[in-house]
Amino acid sequence: MTAWMTTEGGGDPRRTPYGVRFESVGRCLPATRLGTGELMGTLRHRHARIDLERLTGIRERRVAGAEHTSLSLAVSAAEDALSRSRHRPEAVEALLSCGITKYREGLTQWLEPPQALAVARRIGASGALAFDLSNACAGMLTGVFVVADRIMRGEISCGMVVGGEDISPLAVNAARHVRSVFSRELASLTLGDAGAAIVLERAPKDAPGIEFAAFTTIARHSRMCLAYPSRHAPGARMFTDARGIHRVAVADTPALLREALDAVGIEIGEIDHVIPHQTSARAIRKGMAEATRELGGAPRNPAVVTVDRYGNTASTTHTVALVEEIRAGRIRPGDRVALVALASGLEIGIVLFTVDERLVEGHGDHD
Repeated sequence: MTAWMTTEGGGDPRRTPYGVRFESVGRCLPATRLGTGELMGTLRHRHARIDLERLTGIRERRVAGAEHTSLSLAVSAAEDALSRSRHRPEAVEALLSCGITKYREGLTQWLEPPQALAVARRIGASGALAFDLSNACAGMLTGVFVVADRIMRGEISCGMVVGGEDISPLAVNAARHVRSVFSRELASLTLGDAGAAIVLERAPKDAPGIEFAAFTTIARHSRMCLAYPSRHAPGARMFTDARGIHRVAVADTPALLREALDAVGIEIGEIDHVIPHQTSARAIRKGMAEATRELGGAPRNPAVVTVDRYGNTASTTHTVALVEEIRAGRIRPGDRVALVALASGLEIGIVLFTVDERLVEGHGDHD
C-alpha cells in the first residue's frame, strides 16, 4: 500500500492547491552522554565479545535519565522550534505528537488523554487540534505527511509535529539478555533519547517547499521488529531481525525513491542531501551504496550520519539530523533534501523538499 502526495500544479488528482514548507525545526538533546564502552560494561553476560562501536559506528548516545520524560523532551523541542519561528503558539492550528514512547512520569505509557494535548497545553497552543499518531520510527515523517496534507488542502495554514523519545530504557533491559552479536535485542543497545519538533506552514506562491511525500507498508515483514512490555522488569523489550530489515530496505527503498524522483522530474544527482533513518553508520553507508547503484547515480553529498553521536533516536532521528546540518551551515537555502524513513511494520517513506531561506534563519547557533 502506498500513500503519496505532490505539491500544486498539473491535472493529476493527487496534486493539491497549496504549497507547504518547513518553517522552523527544533530539538532537545539530554545533557547526559553515555559512551558505548560504558553501556557495554553493563552487560550481564560479560563474556560476550561484542564490539558494538565497530559494528554500528556509535560512539555515544544521549540518555534522558531523571531529567526528562517523553513529554518534557517533546515540549522542550517544540519551544526550541517556536523560538526560531515567526509563529506564536496560538497560531498553531494542528499539533501531532508522533513519538513511540509516551512517558510523562516513570515508565507508564499514556494513551489518554493524548500526549499531543499535553504538549499543546504546555506550549500555549490551546486552540490547536491535538492528537497522537504512531507509526514506529516513521512517526514524525508520517505526521509531516498528515499536517502537510491539511495545509495543502486549505484546511489549516500552520501546524506542528513533535516527538519525544525516552527510549533508552530498552537498552537497560537488553543489557540483561544480550549474549552475542546474533541476539535479537542487540539493536536495543543502539538507542538514544531526544525530542524533536517541526513547524509547517502554507508556503507563499512559487516559494520552495515540500515537493513529494510517500509511504509504503510492506506488512509481510511486520514481525522483524516487535516490542512489548517486559514481564520481569520496568519498561519494555524489543526484538529485531536487524539483518533482515536491512536486506528488505536495500531491496525496496530504491523503487520508492525512483517513484519520488520521477514524480518531481529530477534525477538522484539533483538531490543535495539524503537524511536516512539513523540505525548504524555502517548500515547507512552500505544501504546508500546499494541504492545509488540501483538508481545509476548518487546525491551531491554523502548521506547524513548523526547516529555516531546520538544513537538511534527512533522517530526523531531525521529532525535531529536536519537541525544538526542546518546549524552547522551544511544545508543552505535552495538545497533539495530527501528524508528517508525506515520503520517497523515494515514502513518505508520519503519526504522530498527544497529548503526555503526562512528555515535557515535563526538556526546559526549551536546547542
